[in-house]
Amino acid sequence: MPDFPERRWRGPPRAWPVLQGTLPIERSRIPAEMLAGLTLAALGIPAVLGYAKIAGMPLVTGLYTMLLPMAAFAVLGSSRHLVVAADSATAAILAAALTGLAAAGSERYVRLAGLAALLTAGMLLAARLARLSFLANFLSRTVLVGFLTGVGIQVAAGQLPDMLGVSAAGSQTVAKLTDTVRALPHVHWADVAVSIAVIVVVLVARWINRWTNRRIPGLLIAVIIAIIVSWAADLADHGVAVVGPVPRGLPSLGLPALGWHDAAALLGVAVAMFVVILAQSAATSRAYAAKYEEPFSEATDLVGLGAANAAAAFTGTFVVNGSPTKAQIVDSAGGRSQLSPLTAAAVVLVVLVVLTGPLAYLPVAALAAVVFLIAVELIDVAGMRHILATRKHEFVVALLTTAAVVGLGVEYGIILAIVASIVDHLRHSYSPLNSVLVKSAEGHWRAVPVGPGVRTAEGLVVYRFGTSLYYANAARLAQDITALVGHGPPLRWLVLDFAAIGDIDYTASSVLTKMAEHLHQRHVRFVASSVLAPVRHQLDRYGIKVDACYDTPGEALEAFQASNPLPA
Repeated sequence: MPDFPERRWRGPPRAWPVLQGTLPIERSRIPAEMLAGLTLAALGIPAVLGYAKIAGMPLVTGLYTMLLPMAAFAVLGSSRHLVVAADSATAAILAAALTGLAAAGSERYVRLAGLAALLTAGMLLAARLARLSFLANFLSRTVLVGFLTGVGIQVAAGQLPDMLGVSAAGSQTVAKLTDTVRALPHVHWADVAVSIAVIVVVLVARWINRWTNRRIPGLLIAVIIAIIVSWAADLADHGVAVVGPVPRGLPSLGLPALGWHDAAALLGVAVAMFVVILAQSAATSRAYAAKYEEPFSEATDLVGLGAANAAAAFTGTFVVNGSPTKAQIVDSAGGRSQLSPLTAAAVVLVVLVVLTGPLAYLPVAALAAVVFLIAVELIDVAGMRHILATRKHEFVVALLTTAAVVGLGVEYGIILAIVASIVDHLRHSYSPLNSVLVKSAEGHWRAVPVGPGVRTAEGLVVYRFGTSLYYANAARLAQDITALVGHGPPLRWLVLDFAAIGDIDYTASSVLTKMAEHLHQRHVRFVASSVLAPVRHQLDRYGIKVDACYDTPGEALEAFQASNPLPA
């Protein structure tokens, strides 16, 4: 028999939509990937416990988000860097929606959280099938900064009562802060001491990291110290509230709450979480793909995110999201593929099987302090200041979004964020930067503002409209051309430059038709330049006739000068 050369495994074909974020694996990189996974587990475990507290879920369900959901994205997603697990923003949205539907942490609460995750998973997969990944671009960075800042303020304010050992009955942020201030004379100083100690440990670790370029897991160290001190000093007997027993073992598979009434009640929150997941995950994947010049598929990532949330729904946990902070942890630790999150999931598996017992001694104040520190990091003061310095009107939008989240709640904040993004886009397209093109003394084109009687040359105007034509801005086109034609020296040609026009809707086509008729009544030729092929087909379908069409404004100018020679 002939000898065939040995075939080496090089990973699945590119068309095979699994393990795209993991394969190929370089053997030399495996130790670095596993070390990054251990770092992710060390820093991520205290964080997801905090996120479970934000969501109103049992603490162990935070660990569950780093098990099957994290592994599902690692297998089915395309990004080599995006890490999927519990997230503060989606946790806060979930808690706001489930408050009043069930008691926090109860069996029904957990099942409703699973239904919300299942609805979100369905939307993500439907978006993949309908090729709607582009929707990720419709939540602007400005609005996202304002939204996350509001979430940070809301979550941080919500932890103050536990950090101080007092009760606050208010459900909204302002009311809860008011109740907390009223309860200040009754603070429990042992809880305050625990909170301060945790914050000091974390801040010292961050200071060391900043000056030594290390990755000391401050949150993990603070949690471990709090557990040891609580056990050794028996803080529970001194009035310090502790977490209590945490179930050991793997999550049990089960169905979430299934029913039309529950689904209808959670549909709005699922849409809100879908939008946040879509925007935040896509932005993170895109940033790291650009950093390392690697390909990634937003469509494939939608499948991974949908599968991760479906896994969360059926393993008794809550919605998961692509986390920029966890992605940064892995990247800083040297991880360059999904092997790192898979390693972290293996570590969490070990913790669930043998190490949940000590969590029972964790003081509630210590966990509240951890959540408080996580929430403070979401308050993007530098980002808000930069927006204020560069785009004041966008700062107003970001500030309104923050105020809505703090004053009205996360669910209303995300609705306002979506509306604000759309309004901001429409504001730009409604009032585009239109211009008249003129030749400089050196013979180069330059754009000047549109004004009554402005001319490109004697008898000629080259007018450029700054965006696509649709029902809201078509009137601006008519106003500009009326001002150009009705004032100044006689006009023989008006050249409409279509370079920025990618679409003409039905309403705008009517305005364009009337404009052409108006020009012809005044014996002005209607000329087009730089018309894209799809727009040319639209003009033909609408029956809009132009007297001439040129590839560039320069050709139009030359044709005008040839047909209208200057007198000797």
